[in-house]
Amino acid sequence: MGLIHVTVTLRSGQRSRKMYEADFLVDTGATDSRAPASELRKAGVVPRGSMVYELADGSNVEYQFGLAEIEFMGELTSGRVIFGPDNAEPLLGVTALESVGITIDPANRQLKRLPAVPLK
Repeated sequence: MGLIHVTVTLRSGQRSRKMYEADFLVDTGATDSRAPASELRKAGVVPRGSMVYELADGSNVEYQFGLAEIEFMGELTSGRVIFGPDNAEPLLGVTALESVGITIDPANRQLKRLPAVPLK
């Protein structure tokens, strides 16, 4: 399957004029989303805690996370965003996708909207 990117805007809150917008790699292997720490700080997102995350190579690393509004494909949600290294590619995690009812169509390598968000 090829790589899928989507334009994402992050804000610290509804009234914030500051934002970070970039093309994020859609990563269904990642629970939380990730953005460069310096960009999150510029957007007004502040660290709220830290967690240990397992990387694709199996190693564990501790990262700070913040809470942000996440907007993509005309949808709005909020959630944890990891303060990643400044040279790291931004990632859109599966939690953000699922919270607005968007899934991946592997045959066409595209994001698609579910007819309804599961509530069961």
